[in-house]
Amino acid sequence: MNPGSPAMFSAFANCWRIPELRARLIATVALIFVARIGANIPLPGIDPKDIMEYYHSMADNAGGGVVAMYNMFTGGALLKGAVFSLGIMPYISASIIMQLASAVVPSIARLQQEGDVGRQKVAQYSRYLTIIIAVIQSALLLGAFCNPQQVGQALGLGNFTGTIVVMENTTLFVLLGVCLLTSGAIVMLWLGEQITQRGIGNGTSMLITIGILADIPGAVTSFVTIAFGGKVGAATAASHGWEKAAGMVILFVLVTAAMVAINQAVRKIPIQYAQRMVGKKMVAAQTNYLPLKVNYAGVMPVIFAGAIMSFPPMLLRPLSGLSPQLSFLAGWADLFSRNNWLYYSVYAVLIFGFSYFWISIMFRPVQIADDLKKNNGYILGVRPGQHTAEFLDFVMTRLTLAGSLFLLIIALMPDLFILQLSFPQRLATFLGGTGGLITVGVMLDTMRQVETYLLQRNYEGFLKKGRIGGVPVPAPGLRSEGDL
Repeated sequence: MNPGSPAMFSAFANCWRIPELRARLIATVALIFVARIGANIPLPGIDPKDIMEYYHSMADNAGGGVVAMYNMFTGGALLKGAVFSLGIMPYISASIIMQLASAVVPSIARLQQEGDVGRQKVAQYSRYLTIIIAVIQSALLLGAFCNPQQVGQALGLGNFTGTIVVMENTTLFVLLGVCLLTSGAIVMLWLGEQITQRGIGNGTSMLITIGILADIPGAVTSFVTIAFGGKVGAATAASHGWEKAAGMVILFVLVTAAMVAINQAVRKIPIQYAQRMVGKKMVAAQTNYLPLKVNYAGVMPVIFAGAIMSFPPMLLRPLSGLSPQLSFLAGWADLFSRNNWLYYSVYAVLIFGFSYFWISIMFRPVQIADDLKKNNGYILGVRPGQHTAEFLDFVMTRLTLAGSLFLLIIALMPDLFILQLSFPQRLATFLGGTGGLITVGVMLDTMRQVETYLLQRNYEGFLKKGRIGGVPVPAPGLRSEGDL
């Protein structure tokens, strides 16, 4: 349906006619407003202008991609040296670690299976781990602020001659900064939980999405500059600026449509239920469908692969400067730069590997087969029990192959646009990659929840026919909204 159609406007107007939905929307906006305020309050004792210059010196070097991704997730707070510079990332990292631990640590796995009490315990451990990660990350970040020249030279991130920290007592600055940044991460965690409980959508996903969308004004400025000619950062707009701008618009529409399609795409497995007793009532035989998402792993494989690929250059370059005998490590680090074929080869292998690893953790065909058997359900042409589990595992394996290939293509698009077409970084972010996948998934999930409220009150949803399909997309590092 056309987003500008009267039915769409009617659906938005109906949102304010439902008291509970109206209260949740207002709460969501208010909590997001608090998050954006914290993303614009700089830490005491630093010069935000020098921080911007410092990070811009990294843009075309080894750490540029890492910094750009982290700054995207924090909504620009990192480049401003803000109190919320860590964003929600420490909690996401802690949640990912706990989920991976549940696959290898029996005690944590048992907690996951103990219902709400066990999940609350795991969530509590995740919060404790969030504090530890936030302290470590804040200390490393502030150390880079105190020694920008040494860090930049060691990591090959460009030459920087300014001074970020203007406070004379650097020890006091680090102690105060660690407290403020860790507190900011805890506040972001609390805001995410409040959005989940009192607002609309998954709080963690919503905060990340708003942070990504916060760069829209800058992206629009870059787009207009390209259209009218001139320079945008390191990318020079050629004389055919209008043609390039029109190409960007077409690419944006096509990439967004592809991401929506793959997020909604499911393989429907027909399930036949035999005649059975439900309470004191006999229920006739019926046919339902088991939807299996094509992109079941979501954006997690891309996040994992990107994090691992950032480690080699940041580890090998400092080691290469310790001794002349270790200078060869700098060449190894260059193999993992974004203009080297080895980087993309390993990146592709990691995305495929993590996609199947994530499926092995999250998708439980044996449990699904047992549930179907208990409810007198079966897949047509497949025997109940073990044969059903094997069939579901086979189907999901094939779907994951297609989903992994899609993730790889979307993840490589920003690099392709930047390196081959000289697109500015902030524009390329909206033409695919991790940010685009998260934004599309979260917006679809939020619209799905709002539509549920509308249909329950007999209002028309966003679509005249049918509903917004697909399966809800959890936040990065979270299995479902209930994990918050």
